[in-house]
Amino acid sequence: MKTDNRSFERVEEFKYLVTTLTNQNTIQEEIKSQSKSGNVCYHSVQNFLSSRLLSKNLKTKIYRTIIRPLVLYGCETWSLTLREEYRLRVFENRVLRRIFGPRRDEVTGEWKKLRNEELNDLYFSPIIVRVIKSKRMR
Repeated sequence: MKTDNRSFERVEEFKYLVTTLTNQNTIQEEIKSQSKSGNVCYHSVQNFLSSRLLSKNLKTKIYRTIIRPLVLYGCETWSLTLREEYRLRVFENRVLRRIFGPRRDEVTGEWKKLRNEELNDLYFSPIIVRVIKSKRMR
């Protein structure tokens, strides 16, 4: 009987379909990769999102149907840490700020950036972290 003395190379990470799998079984790189895809899409449509010709309703539909699905691809397997939840929320708030634009302060008349609470009041869909958690629970 002959024994095979081949040496096996240890693989640190590899990409399967569009998912990056690591030997540490961490999902941070996958979330970063999906966020980058969302950023690329966001930058390609940001002129539409800041246009005054489109309604805010149409702009939020663009976000929900084009940008968000790119970021959430494969999210059913993600176990999010607080840091990853924060990063995803920052990404979503940046897109929503582009959609809703600045607001004029009633007292001073100055333009100001919307705060997170104001964005939540204007955007009626569930936030991105809730969507991920609801998909994971199914």
